[in-house]
Amino acid sequence: MSKHWVNIFKALGNINRIKIITMLVSGKSMTVTEISQEIKVSLKSTSRHLFILKNMELLESEGKNGHVFYSINKNAPVDFKQAIKLFC
Repeated sequence: MSKHWVNIFKALGNINRIKIITMLVSGKSMTVTEISQEIKVSLKSTSRHLFILKNMELLESEGKNGHVFYSINKNAPVDFKQAIKLFC
């Protein structure tokens, strides 16, 4: 197994990250606060999860009106898209 797949499973190996992906896979964008409230996790913890997912190129972010909105990266690596289909 390649190290790349190990990193994918590490990134997706947390229930809260799966919840985040499931919420965003529909195509909507959400702020850290909205995501935090939805998954019932602290802002600090949610921010860490988002950082991990963004570093794996699964999420993209856009600043708007003083807030950062997160969404699924439409240009995410193909293997991530395959993994998301399995989980979501």
